[in-house]
This record gives sequence, structure tokens and C-alpha cells, in this order.
Amino acid sequence: MIEIERKFLVAADGWPAPQRTIRIRQGYLASRDNLVCRVRQKDLQFFLSVKARIDNRSNYDFEYEIPAADGELMLSTLCDRAPLSKRRHHVMHNDMLWEIDVFEGPNDGLIVAEIELPDADTPLELPNWAGQEVTEDLRYRNSNLYLDPWSTWTA
Repeated sequence: MIEIERKFLVAADGWPAPQRTIRIRQGYLASRDNLVCRVRQKDLQFFLSVKARIDNRSNYDFEYEIPAADGELMLSTLCDRAPLSKRRHHVMHNDMLWEIDVFEGPNDGLIVAEIELPDADTPLELPNWAGQEVTEDLRYRNSNLYLDPWSTWTA
């Protein structure tokens, strides 16, 4: 599956009440060039994912549910460091689903809004709480925040 997404820093607290909030923990099992393999926990479910960057806005993204015991074991023993953690809030704006990630731990204080688009040319009206676009700033990719947390480069 190909995903096309854009990312923005959240500039204001005025985003609408979320329709859903998910607790996410994720760690990386392997990474090279533009390819990562991660294990992710979403609330009580676990997933194994392979992502390969096509360009700065699009990726191949494959995700498969795995048994919770396997996912917990992978997060606790096979990843090089503690999982990246965040709360993901699903909010609607102009009939489009936005995911607002409120990071915790070493990335605490970072809030990123992302939206998946059906194609690269989809017109997008930004909500008033969407600030600077960081889609092409690779530091804001979760795999990079895992290795080089936001707190280390904003201090």
C-alpha cells in the first residue's frame, strides 16, 4: 500500500476534541537507507510494519497484526532502545481525518499533525492550529525521532 502524507507542527491548542485517542508505543527492529521495520503497539494490539520511503511525501507501508506476547517481547528485547511513545488523537477538519501526535518521553513537548491524502495533488485547506509544514524535514519522521529525540536537537 502507498501512503501519501503531509506533516505540520501544531501551532495552537485550538484543535477540536478528538473522535478517538490511541496510545502508541513503537520500536525499530531494523533500519537502512529508506527502509524501516518496526513493531508498534496501538492500545492493546501489536503490529509489525515495514515502511519504505518513495519520496518525502510518500511511502510503501505494510502493517500486519501480531500476537501481543510477540509484540511485547520484540519491544522489550529486540529494539535497541526504549520505545518511542505518543498519544494519537483523531480529529476531523473539513471532512478530512487528521492525526495529532502528542509525543512523550524524550520527545515530550513535540506535537505533530499529519494527514494522509488520496494523491499528491489533493487540495488541502489547513486548520488554524496547523503551523509550519515539516513533511520534508526528515528529522520529524518517527524513525528519526526514535534515534535522535526532539529534545536533543531543540535544547
